[in-house]
Parts: sequence; C-alpha cells; structure tokens
Amino acid sequence: MWKNRDTAQLLNKLMYFKGEKYNFIGLVDSDDEAGKEIWAGLNDRGLAIMNSQADDLAVREKKYDGSGNGAFMKLALGLCATVDDFEKLLQKEKGRWDLAANFGVIDAEGRACFFETSSEYYTRFDADDKKVAPFGYIVRTNFSYTSPDYLQGGGFIRFERMSHLAEAARAEGRLGVRFILQEAARDLNHEKLHSFPLNRPLPDDPSRPLYINTNDTINRNSTAAAVVFEGAPSPERADLATMWVLLGQPITIAAIPVWPTSGQVPAVASAPGKETCPLNAFSRKLVQYLYPDRRGRMPQYLNINRLRTYGGEGVLSKIMRIENQVLEKAGTLLRAWENRRESAARVAAFQEALAESVRQNLYQEFPDIR
Repeated sequence: MWKNRDTAQLLNKLMYFKGEKYNFIGLVDSDDEAGKEIWAGLNDRGLAIMNSQADDLAVREKKYDGSGNGAFMKLALGLCATVDDFEKLLQKEKGRWDLAANFGVIDAEGRACFFETSSEYYTRFDADDKKVAPFGYIVRTNFSYTSPDYLQGGGFIRFERMSHLAEAARAEGRLGVRFILQEAARDLNHEKLHSFPLNRPLPDDPSRPLYINTNDTINRNSTAAAVVFEGAPSPERADLATMWVLLGQPITIAAIPVWPTSGQVPAVASAPGKETCPLNAFSRKLVQYLYPDRRGRMPQYLNINRLRTYGGEGVLSKIMRIENQVLEKAGTLLRAWENRRESAARVAAFQEALAESVRQNLYQEFPDIR
C-alpha cells in the first residue's frame, strides 16, 4: 500500500506512539508537537492505514471538510488489528467525526481495502474482489466513486497516470515496493501533455533551462512525503510488516524502513518539539535548489536541467544509488528474520543504522546542499 502525501504542511517527521491496545509509528506534521494527527502509519499487529483527502465526500451543509481524518487514523492504529476491526470502528463512530477520505487499510491477514468515508456513511472496496479490482489492486487519488458529485474531488490526471503505470507494471511482473518507490512515487510525466522530462533533450543554452510545472504530476511540488507499506506474511509474524518512508518530496530523498516492533523511530527521522527532522530538512534544501525561482507561481516549476545534471550524473542517480543500498540491506535482514524473530533492541539498532547511513550518504553525494 502506498501514499504520496500532498499537503501545504511540507515539514514532516515520524513519531512512535503507545496506543490504547497497540503501539505504532506514524507520519506527522513536524509542528504537531503532541502528535494529534497521523497521516499514515503502521502498528505492531501489522495493520497499516493511510488516507487521501476526498473533498467530494465532505458534508458541506454541516460545514464538514474532513478535518478529523488524521485524528481518526491515530485512533484506529491504537485500536485495530485487522481491516474488519477498522470497519467495526467506522460503524461504532458513525456520525461522531468530521471525515472525508478514501482510507486505505491493510492487515497481517492479507486483507487490503479502501473505505470511501464521509461523516455519515462509508463504502468498502476489497482488493480481492474481482468486480472491484480485477487485477488485485486499487488506485485512488482525491475523488471517490460513491460521492453525490465526484467532480468536487480532485487528482483526476494523477489517477489516469497511475492507472497506466500500474497496468504496465503488473503486466511486466514489476508491481512491487521497488517499482512504487523508484518509479511511481517519483513520476514526473504529465498524463495529458505527454511530457517526458527525463528523456527529452535539454536546451543547449544553459541560461534557458527546461522547467516543468509539477502541479499535476504524481511527484508534485506539494508532495511532503511518501509512504509504502509491505504487509506481514501472517498474523503470527506481524513483526515483518515494513513501513518505507520518504521524508520529503520523493525526487529529493531516499527511503528508509521502520518497524513498530523496534519501539522507536530513527533519530534522523524524528525531532523534538515543533522542529522537523534532519532527513526532511535536507529534502527541503534540495527542493529549494531544484525549484529556484521564488516569484509568483514559479515555486510550482521544477528545473529539469538541475535535476538531470547535478554533479554530472543528476540528482536521481545519486538518490537511487543510496536507496538501492538500503533496499538490499533491508531485504537481506528481512529474509533472515523470517527464520528467527529479532529482539526489539536489534531491530531498533538496524533501522537506526540504515537511516543514519542514508543521512551520511546524502551529505556526501550533495555536499553543497545544506
């Protein structure tokens, strides 16, 4: 399960929580000192949850706009072990929350569902229902199929682009974590304009660089973070569920893995008070370099010359080199963990070392981005 988080709250970090029943790791706004709202998270029973804002599900006559989405997800992570538990929570709390969201939920039993949810009703969509998901996956952006007026939603161009990407990846047998992290989450092609900025020739005159507007691409100027969840193989091995996190605009940061069984989050992914974390701070500096023009609406425009030529090989080549090392090391450890259950202390040490290596490698590959 995957979420690119598009928001005006561009500073994000991770926090560890002890819930009413279950403990969990959540993505939060950096200025949310108390961690009142979670925007994606994974608990120690292997339940993961995320949302996409669905304005077409808002109840406007009650002035409901979905402002309770984040707090509700925090509640769910602390109380729910399965997708069915989450549905029971929706039923129990019906009418008590300001909700307008497509909630994505997966669990250690292998269930994967979307719940199109307003403050007054919800509709469940199961990824194993061939009528809903003939190829075993569901794509959602910021509109819903059960809304009275889906035109009040958004993300239609991104929906079309991702639908085409997913279809091709499935046909080629590549629809997995690496594809989502390294292709889908960082995609810069505009579906309607048929633009391919990573392949087209760059201008010969360096004083006239190629720019693209990233409002309607999957990797957007407003993408604050991305999260990919790898589900657990069984309820008995919920400890193997993995939360991959990009703490910044995807093209500017490498992914790190975290596990709730560690009982903590890496130092470079967390920060005290209302501060942002070191990885997110680095990402924002690189964003400033890649979106250099601050006039008017120009912060929406990505300098492709800078993206493709930084350090001679380009930003993405450097990011991928760092991330591939992390993916390989994590894959090796996860395969070993399948045969033996690791202690919380060793899991914590491993995720800390991986995250710190990402920070060090980013500083080495981008020495002038501070």
